[in-house]
Amino acid sequence: MANLARWNEIFAELGLPADPEVHAELRCRYSGPGRAYHNLHHVCECLDLFERVRAHCVHPQEVELALWFHDAVCDARRSDNELRSAEWAVAVLRRVGADPGTVERVYGLILATAPQVDPVTEDECLIADIDLAILGARPRRYEAYERELRQEHHHVPQTLYTTMRKKILRDYLQRPQLYHTEWFRSRYETPARGNLQRMLRRLTGGGVSAIGIE
Repeated sequence: MANLARWNEIFAELGLPADPEVHAELRCRYSGPGRAYHNLHHVCECLDLFERVRAHCVHPQEVELALWFHDAVCDARRSDNELRSAEWAVAVLRRVGADPGTVERVYGLILATAPQVDPVTEDECLIADIDLAILGARPRRYEAYERELRQEHHHVPQTLYTTMRKKILRDYLQRPQLYHTEWFRSRYETPARGNLQRMLRRLTGGGVSAIGIE
């Protein structure tokens, strides 16, 4: 689903002309150095999962497009990546003549993937859940995700990273619910909490190196 043909179809379904150069630029960015997790593989995982929940979306083409852009900007030293990604999507959509409603919704969808944002609409809840589905992956995949995150934050000293990561895991576990939609809660909530608890115990007992992160 990450190919150019599907990219063109998304725009055609929205009644807009597709720009293949934007698609090429997105693929290039997601394949760039330093992206151990927030890369093209992550986008493909999200798009594959999206296909399973497409029928639950109010504006499926907009959700699919937002998934393409949601990590387009990825700088581990900054906290405004989703905002900058959303702004690029807005610029692209305005350039091809998208109506204001579509532009506004795609902007909101991308921002909904930011950890500090609470999604509001049905589609925002779905895209946030898609992005966090990795928390409920099989244990080996989840541990690989933790290693990939560490690689993306290689500039952070080990002790500081461990402290920061433990806080994030505790914050997740303190949430009444990790997922916003029943579809995801019924499938991912329990395994996600298990993954988070196991990782927190490892970090508390043996540090990040306990799972092979150097």
